[in-house]
Amino acid sequence: MMNGRGKSDGPVVPTRSPNKVAQVAAEVAEGRGPTKGNTNQQNAPRTQSRKRGVSSALERVRQRAKQDQGVKFTALLHHVTIELLRESFRALRPKAAAGVDGVTWAQYAGDLEENLRDLHGRLHRGAYRAKPARRVFIPKADGGERPLAITSLEDKIVQRAVTMVLNAIYEVDFLGFSYGFRPQRSQHQALDALAVGIFRKKVSWVLDADIRGFFDSIDHEWLQRFVEHRIADRRIIRLLQKWLKAGVLQDGVKTVAEAGSPQGATISPLLANIYLHYVFDLWVERWRRRARGDVIVVRYADDIVLGFQHESDARRFWRELRERLAKFRLELHPAKTRLLRFGKLAARNREERGKGKPETFDFLGFTHICGKSRRGRFLLVRWVSAARMRSTLKALRERLKRRRHLPVHAQGAWLQRIIQGYFGYYAVPTNSRRLEQFRTQVIRAWLFALWRRSQRTRLTWVRMNTLVRRWIPRVRVLHPWPSERFDARTRGRSPVR
Repeated sequence: MMNGRGKSDGPVVPTRSPNKVAQVAAEVAEGRGPTKGNTNQQNAPRTQSRKRGVSSALERVRQRAKQDQGVKFTALLHHVTIELLRESFRALRPKAAAGVDGVTWAQYAGDLEENLRDLHGRLHRGAYRAKPARRVFIPKADGGERPLAITSLEDKIVQRAVTMVLNAIYEVDFLGFSYGFRPQRSQHQALDALAVGIFRKKVSWVLDADIRGFFDSIDHEWLQRFVEHRIADRRIIRLLQKWLKAGVLQDGVKTVAEAGSPQGATISPLLANIYLHYVFDLWVERWRRRARGDVIVVRYADDIVLGFQHESDARRFWRELRERLAKFRLELHPAKTRLLRFGKLAARNREERGKGKPETFDFLGFTHICGKSRRGRFLLVRWVSAARMRSTLKALRERLKRRRHLPVHAQGAWLQRIIQGYFGYYAVPTNSRRLEQFRTQVIRAWLFALWRRSQRTRLTWVRMNTLVRRWIPRVRVLHPWPSERFDARTRGRSPVR
């Protein structure tokens, strides 16, 4: 890894002489001939299904990346076939908002095959041009607004296809404690790993770290250097540059930022993970080998939680992390980054001193609390964060107002889907009390909305209870205990990190 603009600093994936992919990766790793002149052909035998052909081609890329983690891929764009573009299109949400060109999923699907052939041709002859993203703002749980970039439909298709190709390489490189926006990984897996780490390791201190404006602060020059550790296909590099330089359109004014990756663009999560893989993951993996005690790490995009056995390790890491991030144009958010006593050892220590329970912290929508089981043992309690619940209920009440004119059964069916989705994420052990509170507030909001439908009649609680039994799901735990799912998923092969 480079320091400043030229000196070596930090761990870097070993670099070797670039492979001649048209001859090496395409022939040796893929078992096929050079791609020159036949970019429209499938990489798999035509007797296989199209989807299987795409998967097998990317699997060969993955195997090549796994065999040699220092190899550079110099020919990758030929994997972006019409079949892969079609698969990418089908994976998009049909009702997603349109970009600046106004083209919707349904319109594009009207002549899909011709559109994909034209897109594929422009992509491979260099005529494809990225369009600026449309800037919108969505409310955050803390009362602020988060800027999102809505890209055009064709940009979404190509970005998703390129992401699938690059994932075949980078999923081999990414470390186990990185969970954000990765295939076959989820928020609940990150939550499980954190809970198991706090319980099984000697954790007394937690550093809750947040990188200020991370997606807007990604340095383009550093990002390109990091990508070039693995990718030497200039056509892929130019595509990434086009998307980063496409800019955003807001109120008719186009703005091109010198740094950052548009939050909301399909390619952005992968680019963010690549950036933090080199800036943070490889560095922290090496750092904790020289720590005095246990250190656990869980990262979900730019939301990072670390657990330490010793306060000295925690404070030294915090200081060195600030220095590390500054080298790559990043900084920790001063208000959202804090060090606190936490864990079974911290809870026991504070109890012995008569100081009560340790502080709490939020991660992925849950407030983590040092609690006790019925037997008096340490128990990590996870509740829906108060801010997250308030923002959800506020949005639900606003949407209920717009649905007051609908039939009662239509409102009930809609609320049922909303609550089922909410429970699908938050119905973890120890959170039942908060879910009951949420359910009660939803019922009250629905009752008030029904009362406002007419000034003549008022819905009674007897009738309302009938509607509740019909449409509002009861609270029940839908997720297993973290240790159960963590052990089942890793099958003992992956230690707590």
